[in-house]
Amino acid sequence: MIRNSTESYGLVSKLLHSLIAFSIIGLIGLGWWMVGLSYYDAWYHTGLELHRAIGICVLLLASIFVIWKVISPSPGLQKSLKPMEKVGAKVVHIILLLSMFVVPLTGYAISTSSGSGFTFFGLFDIPSIMAITDATRDLAISLHYYIAYGLIAVVLLHAGAAFKHQFIDKKGTLKRMF
Repeated sequence: MIRNSTESYGLVSKLLHSLIAFSIIGLIGLGWWMVGLSYYDAWYHTGLELHRAIGICVLLLASIFVIWKVISPSPGLQKSLKPMEKVGAKVVHIILLLSMFVVPLTGYAISTSSGSGFTFFGLFDIPSIMAITDATRDLAISLHYYIAYGLIAVVLLHAGAAFKHQFIDKKGTLKRMF
């Protein structure tokens, strides 16, 4: 089944969810590792190029994900969830969705703040739209940093809730996704 049904996610949603999730987790790990490197470390530049390119992939995948949600709406939340769990699920999903755009866009702003672009896996260059002021760059850095690290807590909450509903409540939550 390619499309979502009223009860479970289709192949496209499952694939997009997995690709985006693993990419975001990898980007957080890579970013965390990179901040400990010196500017003159050879791995710093390699890591930065990889981080930028994967970030652009997340932005593209998130765009496809949103379009796919319009074409094939997600199944509704499980009816057995308590009202507060439903509210929590909706809030977490909104935060995750917004983060999939805000974090890569702030990363793009940081990477192109001087007015020059960057390479996409060495295949072609992602151009800069415009140079930005130092104050705007500093804001983008802060947003990128704090939202990315805050995302760790949201991802853990999201995954923890899924595991709780699957293994403790025995509601088959993961079965719908996998």
